[in-house]
Amino acid sequence: MTIPLRAEIRRKTDVVALARQLGPQFAEHADDADANDRFVAANFETLKTSGLVEAAVPAELGGGGADVAELAAMLREMAGHCASTALAFAMHTHQVAIPAWRWRHQNLAAAEPLLKRVANERILLLSSGGSDWIAGSGEAVKVDGGYRISGRKVFTSGAASGNLLMTGAVVHGEDGTQSVIHFGVPMSSPAVKIVDTWRTMGMRGTGSNDVVIDGLFVPDASVALTRKSGEWHPLFQIISTIAFPLIYAVYLGVAENAREIAIGMAKKKRQTPHTLRLAGEMDTALRAAQLAHRWMIDIVERNAPSADSVNEVMIGRSLVAKNAIHAVELAMELAGGASFYRANGLERCFRDVQGARFHPLQAGPQAEYAGAMALGVSTATIF
Repeated sequence: MTIPLRAEIRRKTDVVALARQLGPQFAEHADDADANDRFVAANFETLKTSGLVEAAVPAELGGGGADVAELAAMLREMAGHCASTALAFAMHTHQVAIPAWRWRHQNLAAAEPLLKRVANERILLLSSGGSDWIAGSGEAVKVDGGYRISGRKVFTSGAASGNLLMTGAVVHGEDGTQSVIHFGVPMSSPAVKIVDTWRTMGMRGTGSNDVVIDGLFVPDASVALTRKSGEWHPLFQIISTIAFPLIYAVYLGVAENAREIAIGMAKKKRQTPHTLRLAGEMDTALRAAQLAHRWMIDIVERNAPSADSVNEVMIGRSLVAKNAIHAVELAMELAGGASFYRANGLERCFRDVQGARFHPLQAGPQAEYAGAMALGVSTATIF
């Protein structure tokens, strides 16, 4: 297979077409990764050489110039071939899309060096956002010239292939206050270790192992942001608005793949009113997930991150999760007992889509956040 040169990845639909072209290659490694709890390392090597690693970098800085809608469509397509590759790559993709958005819409010149590194060196960014989130995790102790960092970052998808972990740590003030500093961690540092913990129900190929940081020195100049622990910050409004439409594009792609598998299996059997009803209910649930995801993209395209955009994106996140999971459940029923066999692919879709339950904001905090917005109550500490 000939991999297109980076210069060819410029038009709006190209990254989606390339994901589709590479899909069979991604799928080749999906079964082995799932069966043996192996990270899809070969697929990430393909991502590096294909030009998709830098897809979200602005074209002016040497990247593909893809916007969030296009990146989401790319991940959605990828998920139909290997959901683990898509989900792990979504974590890199949103870590690039966020500084790219800030560079374009907030004139953030400080984002340029990182974006140029992604474009020119094809480095892979890791995220610890799900384990850190608003409260932060780990410990940062102030020392001369910087901080000494220790902590354990769980759910670090693609850890084995990553170059830079975008993370943070909590600083405990003498007055009892807590703040969070944000910085990048080079995965090549001797103070960083990957612990092989990823034995899970689904998304087994994401390699979302723990990363242990033990005594890493971070200079003051390398701290990108300091914020209050346990409260929403404007940066996290940007992160949430941009990241979750990308992450949930993967789960939508899993549900769409399950639908295609189930329809193919059901067509080989005699049709009854029951199977017709199941197929209709499945498509209705899937359409609800698709519409909710489209709403998430619409919110991103307003280019106005805020407490309100977080609310709308997280409402969409809950609707995509609920309906994608339900659509896959109905796909299993439509296919019948054969869906229980791993070889048919539906069983893995069922396990993989369950991950949609666990990203922030989970169902309880999301409903509480939405209720606070509706009633005019502060959302500052709801996460």
